[in-house]
Amino acid sequence: MELDHLAVAADTLEEAVAHVEDSLGVPMQPGGSHAVFGTHNRLLGLADGLYMEAIAIDPTATPQRSPRWFDMDRRQGPARITNWICRCDDLVTALDNAPEGAGEIVDLQRGDLRWQMAVPGDGILPFDNMFPALMQWHSPHPAAQLTQQGCTLRRLHLSHPDSTALAQALPLDDPRVEIHSGPAGFQAEFDTPHGRRVLR
Repeated sequence: MELDHLAVAADTLEEAVAHVEDSLGVPMQPGGSHAVFGTHNRLLGLADGLYMEAIAIDPTATPQRSPRWFDMDRRQGPARITNWICRCDDLVTALDNAPEGAGEIVDLQRGDLRWQMAVPGDGILPFDNMFPALMQWHSPHPAAQLTQQGCTLRRLHLSHPDSTALAQALPLDDPRVEIHSGPAGFQAEFDTPHGRRVLR
């Protein structure tokens, strides 16, 4: 399991993009639409093969499957980091070892990108959506196609009331990821062209 990307969600894509751009001081790039879940996104390339997506429900699309991924049907409040996504070389095995409710495999594509993602039947990931969405790429990674804007993830802070159980459920060895006890939520620290910035 490796950290793949972060998702920032809002009521509209414009709000999600503005939150990222205002927080980090760099522009996002065009993304596309996800027909299966009726969402659309924009992207930001990060150093070390990572990226970030701003994502929202596409008001012009009818989802082929519901509830939507990332618990987006219940999402409320301002734009914020709502999910982190980890890639696996063998998604079937990763799911066998994941907590109950981590999802069932859905085949997805957007343009030339092809991947599989584990999506819970109710859209809600374990540990109040603090467990990562698990995926496996079957095409070149999108980060290679993105223009770098000079942003590097330094820390991803996860908090959850049962932080010990969450940490034990994660077969992830990444010093950037820190898990703390507290209300469920994310905070990410980045080095940017404008200095150290925080995105929540």
